[in-house]
Amino acid sequence: MSNLAAAWTGTDTRLVVATLIGIAVIVVLISKARMHAFLSLIIGSIVVGLLGGLPVDKVIKSFSSGVGSTVASVGLLIALGAMLGKLLADSGGAEQIVDTILSRTSSKALPWAMALVAALIGLPMFFEIGLVMLIPVVLLVAKRSGRPLMLVGVPALAGLSVLHGLVPPHPGPLAAAGALNASVGIVLGLGLLVAIPTLIISGPLFGMVAARWVPGARAPEHLVPARGGSEDDVRRPSFGATLLTVLLPVVLMLAKAIADISAGSGNTARRVLDFVGDPLIALLAAVLVGMVTLGRAAGFTRDRLSSTIGASLGPIAGIILIVAAGGGFKQILVDAGVGNVVTQLATGAHIPALLLGWLVAVLIRLATGSATVATVSAAGLVSGLAATMSPTGAALLVLAIGAGSLFFSHVNDAGFWLVKEYFGLSVGQTIKSWSVMETVISVVAIAIILPLGALLT
Repeated sequence: MSNLAAAWTGTDTRLVVATLIGIAVIVVLISKARMHAFLSLIIGSIVVGLLGGLPVDKVIKSFSSGVGSTVASVGLLIALGAMLGKLLADSGGAEQIVDTILSRTSSKALPWAMALVAALIGLPMFFEIGLVMLIPVVLLVAKRSGRPLMLVGVPALAGLSVLHGLVPPHPGPLAAAGALNASVGIVLGLGLLVAIPTLIISGPLFGMVAARWVPGARAPEHLVPARGGSEDDVRRPSFGATLLTVLLPVVLMLAKAIADISAGSGNTARRVLDFVGDPLIALLAAVLVGMVTLGRAAGFTRDRLSSTIGASLGPIAGIILIVAAGGGFKQILVDAGVGNVVTQLATGAHIPALLLGWLVAVLIRLATGSATVATVSAAGLVSGLAATMSPTGAALLVLAIGAGSLFFSHVNDAGFWLVKEYFGLSVGQTIKSWSVMETVISVVAIAIILPLGALLT
């Protein structure tokens, strides 16, 4: 028995060391060498595979297999989400949501309205795209209303960030769900359940604190848009049609998740909902509907629709490659046996799976600055824990990892610098507002997820 234990300990140590070295390589390449995360993940995956004892040909096959399965399951969804987001932006649908909500909102309710606007726009849009689109609106609202910039800006940033970390079809939650074989519908439902109180606390409520911490922040004059009557404002889709299009994939995926829980496997309604509520079909339906309710309603010709859809894919090519490489990294960890080791170590140390997933994501987020890299890497490391979990438990593990991936954005995160420059802040002011807000999101989310795990699993 002792010899067997010694052999296990030796293998365990080798795999843990290989994983730590591989992660260190990824961190150094991204943060010090400024290498693209896609290349860094490939190199880190090879390092883990070789040091972990996989044959050279197995390393290549394992990585390629992980990339292929991830692109097939996640890459298509990211592409469809980008198409829907581009239609929303170019048609004026996003501005229609903004204008409609803000026109019916009092000055005191502006922080809550900005959080709602950001959440609605953030559902189909990636964080960076939503941020670039919302910033001019935030600056304009702050100037016109006379309210402090932080009081208006922090809720908008929180709305985008919470959705980015916790709710599909954003890349992180989708990639983690794929790696852990979790139901996207259940992740979506529980993600919204966690996101609402998290957004309230980290957005409008923390915004009041941030406004006191950063009292001198003012909207940079050269960035405040002059909103004249451009031709693009003449025809815009209606608020109702825009909202229906944005929420369509959410409704379909939630309906599938509810049917999976409440209806029998042979039920006809469940079979129909299983099809239309599949993330691929739900997002495809939203894009096709959006081409009519958003594009055609805004007067787009067929050529304009085609160019809009095509233009949506370029900006997210890098994201798809990073997520794909993260899938390859995950598969290397699984095939080398790292997932089993992490499972055994967590069990022996009595660390709850949800807390472990959050902690791993936090460490990688702090080191690399990328929420997506943190999510896909952490999901690979703890994938073994999900094998014995219920569908609800696996979905909560996805959310725990997503929450950890948002922890304390700082100088190695591109989002940090975007916020700093657009809001005209100093580094210290950005840390007091943006960085602390991200930490509040992460901590509040895991504080909600842990008791949910105890209650539902």
